[in-house]
Amino acid sequence: MPTINIKFPHPSHVFNRQVWEKLNDYEHFTEIWYGGASSGKSHGVVQKVVIKALKNWKYPRKILFTRKVGRSIKDSIFSDVLDCLKTFKLLDLCKVNKTDFTITLPNGGVFLFKGMDDPEKIKSIKGLSDVVMEEATEFNLEDYTQLTLRLREPKHKQRQIYLMFNPVSKLNWVYKQFFDGQLNDPDKVVVYQSTYTDNRFLDEDNREIIENLKNTNPAYYKIYALGDFATLDKLVFPSFETKRLNPNSDELKDLPSMFGLDFGYVNDPSAFIHVKVDVPNKVLYAIEEYTKKGLINSELAKVIKDLGYEKEVITADAAEKKSIEEMRRNGIYRIRPAKKGPDSIIQGISFLQQFKLVIDDRCVKMIEELENYTYQKDKKSGEYINKPIDSYNHVIDATRYAVEEINGKGSPKIKLSKNILF
Repeated sequence: MPTINIKFPHPSHVFNRQVWEKLNDYEHFTEIWYGGASSGKSHGVVQKVVIKALKNWKYPRKILFTRKVGRSIKDSIFSDVLDCLKTFKLLDLCKVNKTDFTITLPNGGVFLFKGMDDPEKIKSIKGLSDVVMEEATEFNLEDYTQLTLRLREPKHKQRQIYLMFNPVSKLNWVYKQFFDGQLNDPDKVVVYQSTYTDNRFLDEDNREIIENLKNTNPAYYKIYALGDFATLDKLVFPSFETKRLNPNSDELKDLPSMFGLDFGYVNDPSAFIHVKVDVPNKVLYAIEEYTKKGLINSELAKVIKDLGYEKEVITADAAEKKSIEEMRRNGIYRIRPAKKGPDSIIQGISFLQQFKLVIDDRCVKMIEELENYTYQKDKKSGEYINKPIDSYNHVIDATRYAVEEINGKGSPKIKLSKNILF
């Protein structure tokens, strides 16, 4: 039987300890890998799955790597797998299709990379041996169920599904089902938690950034440093609905579109949002979002062009005057600053709270923020104050900017200016 000689250095130079110790353990159908930022969990799962795929020559494995939104795959899990194959000195032996996002291994094994934003395409995939869900909290229970149903090819032994994520609110489906629900069968589910202290490859600069969250953002520190689920406090938006939205449907096509942009870079993402608003019935629909860290303004402008929104009126954070001017110079000519006044955040939130919120299920960051955006507590009295914690609010801030034109002293104007649609 053919073999592949993986020529990597000593295991201590390649694997974190907890990954190395579980590298050949495939006994549980569901493996949950969660914890803080930069803990090495995603990298470790990729290593484990790649090695598992290389073991079988008689029945090469067929493995699906997925995220909720397909367009995020290229710069995340697909890139991680390529890096792993390169580290193992196997990349030159593989066939990589960067158009269809498939990788064929030397033994005939296949890696597929697809988004769950088109579940019908997922349902058409046959013969899967394993599934990897990156950022599993972005999915929902129905997504997980559909993916488990794809794992039924009898020739593949030790079929598994892997979930990787940073813990967020206890409202999230993962917490409800695996930590406080009916799916935590120890014979079928195993849970591994890690923090940045478990990652021996993390450099001191990144370690210091994570540890500094204790002083700058305690809410983020609990999640991204300690790797704990957030304790539910008083949510700013306690209720909302999620479903698949079609902006060209009879329900939505005649509603005005509005666009907002919140700038970010290193620690916070830039956040762009497209909403439609039914003012008479007080319903706000979140149609499409885009969020990413590390984008310079020319790259952000290209994203907006690629999404097809370059001709739209976009309301952006007024504090970023330089960024707004750079966006104009890069072809986003109709961008404008929000008109920030006294207590604009509180007033903007109060305005949004008048509306029923209906969120497209692909707006995963919007959903995450709504599940985690909470009010502050007074340290002395323990009572909540009318001021939200400055966390999980980037898409929400962009939404506040987007609806500014209808936000007159907290009451929507009757007459609306309708932007160009698509």
